[in-house]
Amino acid sequence: MNRALTGTDFRFKGQKSVYHGKVRDVYNINDDIMVMVATDRISAFDVILPKGIPFKGQVLNQIAASFLDATADIVPNWKLATPDPMVTVGLKCEGFKVEMIIRGYLTGSAWREYRDGKRSLCGIRLPEGMKENEKFPEPVITPTTKAEEGHDENISKEEIIATGLVSKEDYEIMEKYTRALFKRGSEIAASKGLILVDTKYEFGKRDGKVYLIDEIHTPDSSRYFYADGYEEKFAKGEPQKQLSKEFVRQWLIEHDFMNRPGDIMPEITDAYAESVSDRYIELYEHITGTKFEKAGCGNPADRIEKNVTDWLASR
Repeated sequence: MNRALTGTDFRFKGQKSVYHGKVRDVYNINDDIMVMVATDRISAFDVILPKGIPFKGQVLNQIAASFLDATADIVPNWKLATPDPMVTVGLKCEGFKVEMIIRGYLTGSAWREYRDGKRSLCGIRLPEGMKENEKFPEPVITPTTKAEEGHDENISKEEIIATGLVSKEDYEIMEKYTRALFKRGSEIAASKGLILVDTKYEFGKRDGKVYLIDEIHTPDSSRYFYADGYEEKFAKGEPQKQLSKEFVRQWLIEHDFMNRPGDIMPEITDAYAESVSDRYIELYEHITGTKFEKAGCGNPADRIEKNVTDWLASR
């Protein structure tokens, strides 16, 4: 199996700090530029799995970069360049402490809560009688707090504004951008035979302006169904064929792991990691319509360090 990049420890010129997230390592250059490295780590249920997924970082980075370019006419975004297949560099923004989740269909965690009797989600009243994977009459925005550690928590628009997490003006800008981005993402997905089911967006502010930051429309931040067969499977109450990280969550659930006290992480075999890698590459090729070209088989950390160093020196 090709070597997966599960951690970085670079020292770039002008580096002020580094943040190691669940998946991405983000380097602050002179409090002006962010170097975001998409590693091959994978997380589910707010825990990083013990084995990396080959080429996952490249898939995420290249999908996100293509969608940032494809939506730049809708909302200003942070991206400046992609000097390496696993790296995006862009403007440093002050991130808002909420994530904007938008759902077109009742599935995943929202379905699990609905199935258990809940009819309100982030202050939004849900219709009675809905079934799993059913399309909402209109997409619903269900924000969460952005937790430094542990679980993100659902929160309503009213609570966000009342507590001062985001101003009313900024929230309404984010809300408008979220709906426009989801519409564009859905149109692109439909042109490739996919359904964009739900996704999340993160926003930040720089010089008084709201920017789209981080990744968009990747299998880590989004859920896709295949359009072909959706109606038939829905009518029969069968699981949808999907391209997203949800299949990893389902695999963990089947192995009795949901990160509850006492849960034991199942073994991630090389064969399973390779199968997850194949699924990520499949999504890349479906959503971009292009063949995935695997980056060189040498040490990815060495390649990244050289490519980023060269880009920073060229500025």
